[in-house]
Amino acid sequence: MALSGLDIFKQLPKTNCKECGMSTCLAFAMALASGKTSLDKCLHVSEKAKGLLDAAFAPAMQSVKIGVDPNQITLGGETVLFRHDKTFINQTAIVIKVSDTLSPDELWEKVKVINKLNMKRMGRHIGVDAIAITNCSQKPDKFKAAVDMVAAHTPNLHLVLLTEKAIALEAALPGIAERKPLVGSATIDNWQEMAALARRYAVPLIVKGNGLNATADLVELVAGEYKELVIDPGTRKTAETLTALTDIRRLAIKKKFRPFGFPTIAFTTAADPNEEIIQAGVFVAKYASAVVIKALEKAHILPLLTLRMNIYTDPQKPIAVEPKVYEIGAVTPESPVYVCTNFSLTYYAVEGEVAASKIPGYIIAVDTEGNSVLSAWASGRFDANTITEFILGCGIAEKVKHRTLVIPGYVAVISGKLQEKSGWDVIVGPQEAVGIPVFAKAYHLKNT
Repeated sequence: MALSGLDIFKQLPKTNCKECGMSTCLAFAMALASGKTSLDKCLHVSEKAKGLLDAAFAPAMQSVKIGVDPNQITLGGETVLFRHDKTFINQTAIVIKVSDTLSPDELWEKVKVINKLNMKRMGRHIGVDAIAITNCSQKPDKFKAAVDMVAAHTPNLHLVLLTEKAIALEAALPGIAERKPLVGSATIDNWQEMAALARRYAVPLIVKGNGLNATADLVELVAGEYKELVIDPGTRKTAETLTALTDIRRLAIKKKFRPFGFPTIAFTTAADPNEEIIQAGVFVAKYASAVVIKALEKAHILPLLTLRMNIYTDPQKPIAVEPKVYEIGAVTPESPVYVCTNFSLTYYAVEGEVAASKIPGYIIAVDTEGNSVLSAWASGRFDANTITEFILGCGIAEKVKHRTLVIPGYVAVISGKLQEKSGWDVIVGPQEAVGIPVFAKAYHLKNT
């Protein structure tokens, strides 16, 4: 349970030295309780009190890092149940699994496909994060051979080693430990050996339980030996896994239940790829820190990556493109100039339709802090003054011979004032981006 300001005040030196920036120790305690300052601002707190307060303010969910810089990823570290309360922090890692029972040629073909599972969406590069090698053969030598082969050909992917045999993990891990893979799984039968290996090679360890109570008990046992843990509740049916992941997150965040204060991992089981992606999407939404899947087709992976991208954005901060002049196609000094906001959905809708028109054009993405056309106009971020200021500073005047702007039809009301302020002629374009191809052809015929 979170400490109150008075609870914190009892642990402070009560000198009212003001070195923390607060007028009194009580004011500092109240600010600390509300999250408006940090304990390190108090220079005179005793080590005993610091230990007590650090423990009280420790994150409800620990962060676990996989891989090494500069491509290291972080699992866990979440602080809320719902993204609108604050935001989600570390996006779910998407992991594709392969078996060590595949022949070298079959394994190589799958690795080549997995390496290409990255794409561009809304101006951002997205892709899968890791490849998991499963010890389906139950043989240490085959597991090691598969791990070595995958590791040698996936320099941009993180590694996950999945086996419940300590002897197999001991065979495969030393050669790739420097890449800090995620390994597992520790069970009630093997946890001591697995924890010892994870500690020896300083790699994060999956702890696989069997139901919530058994999982909590096992995590407490393993955490006594090693603390870089990822929880697998052991469930495999969609509804059961969803319930387990939700309960773990809720108990960690709301009840500060320490055995569940670790990232989680979930595994899909559906045979049909479409059903598997739906299953994985459930786990991405609530609340897996990593999801292990089998699907390999871009057509299946893209929807999952898009869902993840939408969930793991700050709901209070719209996705935006860089505010600047964009050139679409082989532009010339006579090409039309379209004005829009730098809200990603707005910009890419306009870009797509300008490209579809086959008539090259410039797009001026005005800095509206990522707001859409009507939202930006209503808040004063997309009016005659702001557009004029942006036009004068973006360099478009040096790129074209004409002085004509095309603005969205939704803000036709600003056309007169914009023309007056900027000195450019203003044409009111279509309200929706889908109307741009027809508009562009008419514009082109009129000006040629």
